[in-house]
Amino acid sequence: MTESEGKCKKMGKEKRGRSFIAFTGAAAVLGIAANLAITAIKYQKAKNAKKKDLAGSKVRVNLSASEILKLAEQIIANSNKAHNSVASVPLDKVTYANVISPLAELQAQQFPLVQSCVFQKMVSTREDVRKASAEAERRIDAHLDACSKREDVYLVIKAFAVKGEWMNAEAKRFVQILVRDFERNGLNLTASKREELQRLRAQIDELSFKYIQNLNDDSKFLLFTEAELAGLPPEFLKGLDKSENGKFKISLRSHLVAAVLEFCKVGTTRRMVSRAYGNQCGEINVFILESLVQQRHKYARLLGYSCYAEYAIDVRMAKTPKKVFEFLKDISTSLTDLAMKELNILKDLKKKEEGEFPFGIEDLLYYVKRVEEQGYDLDFGEIKQYFPISVVLSGIFKIIQDLFGLRFEKIAGADVWHCDVCVFSVLDLGSSELLGYCYFDLFSREGKYGHTCVLALQNSALTSNGAQQIPVALLISQCQKDADGSSGLLRFSEVVSLFHEFGHVVQQICNRASFTRISGLCVDPDFVEIPAQLLENWCYESYSLKLISGFYQDITKPLKDDICKSIKRWRTSFSALKLKQDILC
Repeated sequence: MTESEGKCKKMGKEKRGRSFIAFTGAAAVLGIAANLAITAIKYQKAKNAKKKDLAGSKVRVNLSASEILKLAEQIIANSNKAHNSVASVPLDKVTYANVISPLAELQAQQFPLVQSCVFQKMVSTREDVRKASAEAERRIDAHLDACSKREDVYLVIKAFAVKGEWMNAEAKRFVQILVRDFERNGLNLTASKREELQRLRAQIDELSFKYIQNLNDDSKFLLFTEAELAGLPPEFLKGLDKSENGKFKISLRSHLVAAVLEFCKVGTTRRMVSRAYGNQCGEINVFILESLVQQRHKYARLLGYSCYAEYAIDVRMAKTPKKVFEFLKDISTSLTDLAMKELNILKDLKKKEEGEFPFGIEDLLYYVKRVEEQGYDLDFGEIKQYFPISVVLSGIFKIIQDLFGLRFEKIAGADVWHCDVCVFSVLDLGSSELLGYCYFDLFSREGKYGHTCVLALQNSALTSNGAQQIPVALLISQCQKDADGSSGLLRFSEVVSLFHEFGHVVQQICNRASFTRISGLCVDPDFVEIPAQLLENWCYESYSLKLISGFYQDITKPLKDDICKSIKRWRTSFSALKLKQDILC
C-alpha cells in the first residue's frame, strides 16, 4: 500500500466514526503512545503488503524520485548500447536481424519504462517525484534528440532500406518511418546544411518558447463592477480577485475570458475582454510570430520543401497543403448559406436586446447560448443531477461492451499511486482473452495534471521471442467529489469528454501492431483523434443517454425522452457557424 492510500483509507475510517477512551495524566500519555504504535505497525504492514502484479505489464507506477532518475539513466545507457551496436554493422552486411529487429525490440522494451518515468509528473501526490519525473523526461528527450541526429545509425538503416528486403508491409512501413524521421532532421544533407538546419531549429524552438512564455507571464487584467459583469454565476464572481476600489479583476486567462464571453449580459464588457484577449502581448508577440514564420520557411526550404506548410503536412494523411485548402474550402462554401441564416438569427436577437450596436465576434458565444436556452428548454444544471460518475462509467462500460465486445473487470489490490485510482483488465467478451489494462485516475487533486487525457503506458508490440506485448492505458480526468468525499456529478460536457477519452482507450487497447512506433496512439497525427470523436456520437442517442444517466437520489430514473431528444437537437444548433469558426482557426 502506498503512503497516499494509507492516508485515504485512514480518513475514510475516521469519517465512519471514532471510538474514544478517556485517559488522564500519565495513563493518557501511555494510551496515546500505544495507540500510535499500533497504528504505525498496521500502516507499515499495509504499506509492505505485496501488491497484485499485472501479468504482461512492464509499467512501474510507484517509483521514488531517486528510482525514477536511476531508471532514466538505465534507459539512456541501454539505448546507447543498442544504437552503437546497430551503427557498427558494415553497410554491406546489413540485414533485418542485425539492424531493424534490435531497434524494434529496443522500442518495445523501453517504451513502458520511459512512460514509467515521465507520467508521474502528471499524477504523483509527491512534489519531489513530480520534479524527478520532469527531469527524467528532459534527460530522455535530450537523449532521443541526439539519437535522431546520429548519422552512423541513419546510414546503416538507409542501407537496409535501399536493399528493399521487407519482411512484410508493416515492417516496410516501420523502416520508412525510421528513415523519414532521420531525414526530417537533415541527415541526408551535407554537413554544412545540417549545421544550418540545427541552428534554425534552435532559433525556432527559442522563438516558440518566448511566444508562449510571454502569454503565460502576462499579468494584465481588466477591472469591472458587479453590474458590468451581470449574468456571470455568483460562484464565478466569488473566485475572482478584487482591486482596492472593490472592482473585480478579470485576467486574460482563457477560462476566465470564455466565461465572460458566454455569460456576461453587458455587450461593452464582452467587447473589452475580447479585444484585450485578442491583442494580448500584441507588439512583442507579433514580432516573434513574424520571425518564426521566416525561420520556419528557411527550415523547410533547406529540407527540400517549398514552404513550412508542405513540411508539416508531409507526415499527415493529406500529404499536401493543396489538398487541405481544397478540403476546407469545399466545406466552407457548402456551409455559407446556412451560416448566414444562423448569423442573422443572432443579429436579430442582439438588436432586440441591446439596440443598434453592431454584432461582433465577442457576441457569438453569448447569443448562441441565449438562443439555445430559448429554443431547447434545456437546463444543464438540472441535467447534471442525472450524471453521477458511477452511473456514467457503468453505462460507458456497457456501451463499449455492446459495440466492441470488450469486458472491463476491476482488479482488486493492484499497485496504484493514489487511493482514488483503480485498474481494470480489458477482456474479449467472447473468449475472455486478456487484451490489456487501463488505469483510471478520475478525480482532481492538488498537483495533478489539470486536463482530461489518455496516455499510452505500454504499446502493443511483437517481441523478439514472438510474444505479443499487451497494451496499457491511463485515463486522467478532473472529476469533482462531493463534500463528503463520495463520487460527484458530471456536467454534460464532461460526459462527452469522458466518452471521447474512452475512444482513445479502445484504440490503445485493441491495437495489435507489431511495432511500438506505429502502435496504439502512435498513428498519423490527423487520424489519432478520429476514434475518440466517433465515440462522442453515442452521447446524443436516447438509448445511450438512458444507459449513462440516473437521478442522483434514485439512479433507476434516467433522463426523460423529451430531454434526450432536446439534447440531440441542441447538438446541431448553429452547427454551420461553429464549423466555419473551426475552419477559420
